[in-house]
Amino acid sequence: MKSGKFTKLFFAATLCTALLFSGCEKNIDESPDGAKAIKTSAEAAVNSSAKSSDARNTPAVRVAKSVGPAVVGITNKAVARDFFNRTFETEGVGSGVIFRKDGYIVTNNHVISGAKELIVSLSDGNSLTGELVGADEMTDIAVVKVNAKDLPVAKFGNSDDVMVGEPAIAIGNPMGLEFQGSVTVGVISALNRTLELNDRRVKLLQTDAAISPGNSGGALVNADGEIIGINSAKLATNGVEGMGFAIPINTVQAVIDELMEKGYVARPYLGVTIFDKQTAARYGYSLSIERGVYVFQVEIGGPADKAGLQRGDILLSIDDKEVNSVTEVRNDIAARKVGDKIKIKFDRDGKESTIEAELREVPQPGNQ
Repeated sequence: MKSGKFTKLFFAATLCTALLFSGCEKNIDESPDGAKAIKTSAEAAVNSSAKSSDARNTPAVRVAKSVGPAVVGITNKAVARDFFNRTFETEGVGSGVIFRKDGYIVTNNHVISGAKELIVSLSDGNSLTGELVGADEMTDIAVVKVNAKDLPVAKFGNSDDVMVGEPAIAIGNPMGLEFQGSVTVGVISALNRTLELNDRRVKLLQTDAAISPGNSGGALVNADGEIIGINSAKLATNGVEGMGFAIPINTVQAVIDELMEKGYVARPYLGVTIFDKQTAARYGYSLSIERGVYVFQVEIGGPADKAGLQRGDILLSIDDKEVNSVTEVRNDIAARKVGDKIKIKFDRDGKESTIEAELREVPQPGNQ
């Protein structure tokens, strides 16, 4: 323990000496009462940048100034159970972006998932209690609200205009609040990069700007200081360098609008549990069909049930488009709207038939 204290004292003394010999005395002002007050590093940085050349005042520097204050840390305090079923408190940290000055923040769903308490750490050092407005697991987006006014706000851009090779700047809290407000720089590596998540394919922006755990929910910004994506480290491949992913801001904006209005995103559903050969194998079943997907269960009173589908049917096509995997069916349904009618061709005991089903809104917990 003594050696640890000695190390801290030695480090502090060394740091102080280094500051004195690096010209830090220029950042000391005389106060009216004659006492000396040392300027904060933030004030020194502003003064320094004001005098910097155009070569140093890069897009990354300008983005750090304009967008950085709108990026927050989000601490998720949750309760988990150990091997002996005893409860204990866990804590995780992610990032978020303020998009309305009255305290609305966008982040990832997995950042706030299971939270007992949310603590939002602002860039000015203040911490506020956050309240969940709504979350969407499918797109991994959530909205959190804090009780505050006149907060710094980030400007959303247009992710449909993003170009491969243009600068991309990520701002967030990699590895926790100790590294709050970290800025990493790269380029847009690819557009519409499709990855599979929960048997559904999602389109993301790919960047080589470093995105680490804790960056989740933070900002991906273009050189004009506009948010073009919300970083999602959860979707990055472990052990691979230079491959970060962000949810396009146009997708995020549409989700935010529904979460603000309803607290959830209204999506259509068919009301069936289906298997292809791969998904059946995951659950220990052996499925021997040459094409289509197997209907394992039909929700009573759901759209499929009302249309006449039964357990054991094999879905062959939707609106004359063949379907041979669970992902294909889910993507087709997800691309539609509540109230849309679809034509389904299916096989029952070797006989093909066609029915029409009207898609309904996915029931929300507590409203079934």
